[in-house]
Amino acid sequence: MTPLNPSLLPLPVRRVSFSWSLLPPLLIAVLILIPLGILVLQLLAPDWALWRSLWETVLPTMLLNTLTLVLGVGVGTFLIGTAFAWLVSAYEFPLRWLLERALMLPLAVPTFVMGFIFMATFDFAGPVQTWWRATFGRDAAFPNIYSAGGVIIVMTLVLYPYVYVLARAAFAEQSANTVEAARVMGYSRMQTFFRLVLPMARPSLVAGSILAMMEAMTDYGTVKFFSFPTLSEGVVRLWEGRLDREAAIQLASLLLFFALAMFVFERALRGRARYYQQGGGSKGRRPARHRLRGINGLLAAGACLLLLSVAFLLPTAQLIAWTVEEINRQTVGGWQNTYFTYIGNSVTLASTAAFFVVFFAVIVAHGVRSTSQRRGRRVARWVARLVTLGYAMPGAVVAVGVLLFLSPIDLSINQWARDLGLQRPGLILTGTMTGLIYAYIVRFMSVGYNSVESSLDKITPNMEHAARTLGARPLGILWRVHLPLMSAGIAAGALLVFVDVMKELPATLMLRPFGMDTLALWAYFLASESFWQAAALPSITVLAVGVIPVLLLMRVGERR
Repeated sequence: MTPLNPSLLPLPVRRVSFSWSLLPPLLIAVLILIPLGILVLQLLAPDWALWRSLWETVLPTMLLNTLTLVLGVGVGTFLIGTAFAWLVSAYEFPLRWLLERALMLPLAVPTFVMGFIFMATFDFAGPVQTWWRATFGRDAAFPNIYSAGGVIIVMTLVLYPYVYVLARAAFAEQSANTVEAARVMGYSRMQTFFRLVLPMARPSLVAGSILAMMEAMTDYGTVKFFSFPTLSEGVVRLWEGRLDREAAIQLASLLLFFALAMFVFERALRGRARYYQQGGGSKGRRPARHRLRGINGLLAAGACLLLLSVAFLLPTAQLIAWTVEEINRQTVGGWQNTYFTYIGNSVTLASTAAFFVVFFAVIVAHGVRSTSQRRGRRVARWVARLVTLGYAMPGAVVAVGVLLFLSPIDLSINQWARDLGLQRPGLILTGTMTGLIYAYIVRFMSVGYNSVESSLDKITPNMEHAARTLGARPLGILWRVHLPLMSAGIAAGALLVFVDVMKELPATLMLRPFGMDTLALWAYFLASESFWQAAALPSITVLAVGVIPVLLLMRVGERR
């Protein structure tokens, strides 16, 4: 009997089954990507005549200012964040335990709030220049604060904690054995830092710097105050001020391209970070801190206290003083009505956005986790990346994309109603709270998803297996197993989204319903007219809300 040739046998058909649990996350990812995809299509099909007009007028200045701002903030935050993270990680000095955590507080300050405080302090009529002229003469030269240097200083003081937090974690993860080996080889403490510690922490440091650069690129209020036109400011100005929608759309597509490039670069560095942090982590022995005594210890504590004072304590004290003066100046009931109206709008928008973001984040995280097929896991990873893409996008870009997506839908609905002889409903999506909440979901989905996912990853799969053995369905597992165990992550994600929405400026400015102004917009409008004291009350409220997640971050650091 002739044996069979294995090469002639038919190949087995590999069946690839689609996990239906991925369908809801895919739909959510599509809704998030549509506004951004519309702008990508605008960039792929450019209007050359419009681009030529922009290049001959405002585009070169915007590009140069954006590049200058991004690079300046990147360098500034890298230097300050890295230096102070190494100082509190490698040395022991008076009040180090307190200053190490307090240096995170500038994260709570919105950049535009720091901007108008800086302007009020260093403007020609401000206290600093007034004292300068009284001391050195009326014609004494003083640096121009309405310049690139002024904007870079303001944003660096607010954004350096992005680098500081990641750098401090990277330094803490490094093993003491590596540092001690370098010292045995004759390296000094500074040589060990530059030749060993700094290269090992490089991915975290660069990732933190890129995050700060992305925040600087998306800023609108600060550059507007300082008359420093950038691409983000140009999108809002052309859309809201000049009503040149086509030019604003083209600029938004260009800004989207830069944001995507920085996002991809940051993700690539984050993916490579695991190859640089070897031998450390929480299980390894950490390097002992070198105690600074005498004048050296006082200088270290003084440097940290000086940075904290300039970046948080003094601006906060100035806002409190202005707030007290404004409350005492106004009649009873004058500021209360306005204040509670705006805080009601802000809380309504922020809480609604936080609810929907966390709701969709739970659906996506549960769907990604429930996928069991190998090919499905790949799709799940891509879905998780796509739903978090909006956080890298400037608020102005998200607002333009949402308007381009929702406006044709509104027009179609009104046209159908007219064709059917019905009364036209008017604007249903654009210019309403629906469109604004949609923009918030696109913009801040990453914040909620990361918090929910981190809590879900801590749940052992054995609990799901046990629930399935007892006959529980996927929705039952989500409701009775996952949600109770994810409550802390859900609450943290909702809080972070709430704070981000409270501080959001360009998207709210472009998409808000008529009369739906927030505390951030109230402060921005008043500061634009140089009403510093009147702008202090909403600003200090936004700042106080922003302090809450920073305090939670400090507690997490203490537990770790």
